[in-house]
Amino acid sequence: MSFLKRAFTDGSNPVGEPVGVRAILIGVAVAYLFVMLVLPTGAVFVEAFRKGLDAYFGAIEQRHALAAVRLTLLVAAIAVPANLVFGLAAAWAIAKFEFRGKSLLITFIDLPFSVSPVISGLIYVLLFGAHGWLGPTLDALGIKIIFTVAGLVIATIFVTFPFIARELIPLMQEQGTEQEQAAISLGASGLQTFFRVTLPNIIWGLLYGVLLCNARAMGEFGAVSVVSGHIRGKTNTMPLHIEILYNEYDFVGAFAVASLLCLLAFVTLALKSLLEWRFGEHLAAERHH
Repeated sequence: MSFLKRAFTDGSNPVGEPVGVRAILIGVAVAYLFVMLVLPTGAVFVEAFRKGLDAYFGAIEQRHALAAVRLTLLVAAIAVPANLVFGLAAAWAIAKFEFRGKSLLITFIDLPFSVSPVISGLIYVLLFGAHGWLGPTLDALGIKIIFTVAGLVIATIFVTFPFIARELIPLMQEQGTEQEQAAISLGASGLQTFFRVTLPNIIWGLLYGVLLCNARAMGEFGAVSVVSGHIRGKTNTMPLHIEILYNEYDFVGAFAVASLLCLLAFVTLALKSLLEWRFGEHLAAERHH
């Protein structure tokens, strides 16, 4: 707890709070994080290894568990690039142009933040289900959305598409359009302007948005649960497979797969911290110049 001691005695107190108040605030924050984050995360790994390494790796190497891992990675590999294209296009349009419906577009981008993922899954069932608005037409064409990988991808795209756009819009608005206008005046084409002027200025923010989008895509539960049908080995992502194992009282298996998600979360957190550091350095350099 030496960091707490340093926090109380290093003399940095810009708001003039007494040492006792600082101690209480920091203590409450640390205790809350410990109870809400550290203990649950530790419990996942304790339960995962409760019966030893053989049981742990046996649970992970099960056919359905491996299928869930592959499906999770597949859905993320499709949803994230789709949102990358949409996020770039939406951020470019909103930050660089004025047009009718701009406020409406921003509202639609924020919509998944205000709609429950379960509700979004139900919406797609209503649209593409066997008795939905478009279901019979799609069935006649031999196209099936609900209870397939396609349904999982669509539901995941819906709940994750704000992340990249919302990361880029304020960044591109802050940068303005002067550099792009200068490039165009010198004879650069639209694509040349984007790849040589715009993209280098937003690359760290773009990577940060992609990272957040990927993390949410791999951990999404509510929307994919509604449209998946919970078909083992076919439409169960890792979160859904964990739920099934836990409901079957296979606690070691459930927590073993959950530990994989935790490890992915740790990797995401490390990359996030790295990108924040590099992104902060980039912004500081831009402001300096």
